[in-house]
Amino acid sequence: MYIKVLMEDTCGDPQCEYEHGLSLYIETEKHRILMDTGASDKTWKNAERLGVDLSDIDIVVLSHGHYDHSGGLLSFRDRNHEAVVYMQKSALFDYYHDERYIGIDKEIGLLPRVEKLSGDLEIDGEISLFTGITGRKFWPRSNIGLSMRVDGENRQDEFGHEQCLVIQGTRKALISGCAHNGILNIMDRYREIYGGAPEIVISGFHMMKKSDYTEEEKAVILQTAEELGKTNTVFYTGHCTGQKAIDLMKPILGERLIQMHCGMEIRI
Repeated sequence: MYIKVLMEDTCGDPQCEYEHGLSLYIETEKHRILMDTGASDKTWKNAERLGVDLSDIDIVVLSHGHYDHSGGLLSFRDRNHEAVVYMQKSALFDYYHDERYIGIDKEIGLLPRVEKLSGDLEIDGEISLFTGITGRKFWPRSNIGLSMRVDGENRQDEFGHEQCLVIQGTRKALISGCAHNGILNIMDRYREIYGGAPEIVISGFHMMKKSDYTEEEKAVILQTAEELGKTNTVFYTGHCTGQKAIDLMKPILGERLIQMHCGMEIRI
């Protein structure tokens, strides 16, 4: 398995542009996959500079219904007409951060070869998707300002539209976008379906906060790291995790916590 970080909030390669968003290019034995598409066509400029041929991609996965993971999809379709796009049907709902719309462009739902799912899907023996994450252990408090609009009213987003990608090659990998449902709850759902823990996790942890953490918030981040440390999993994280959270978790997880940047290559 070979992965290139096409878009991330931080720069690891001077030839890459970067912005708030996430997109991963993934090569497996059978597939060429995009996990999310970033916030804009800057993602494809990076792909060109990094030598990624977008016409080879056969699968696109949208992790959830936010613009910073889907904003590049319409311009991707100008470059690739054949890839199948997998998203949860509910990713097309209206999502807000306070009063600011952060959902996806509704034109995405009208594109050809878009599969709107209502639950888990096994694509083949190598690739599968899962959702249905109902646990609330250390559910990210940064979710509190995120809502979905129903009948003209904003209600707390419970993130039923979040889905995760599982790749079962020589090593088992779990890939999420932001882990809005909480990385520990996502790991629990993985165990429920697949048994055991994945060897590799690639995900934002949605712990970013502009202001300082409260002591309670620090304690939750540290406890999360302690729980993750009970596995043998290696974690690649970035995007919405935030530097302050990474710095808190790093002494606990050590070399098993690796920070992602634009242009980074991951070989598994």
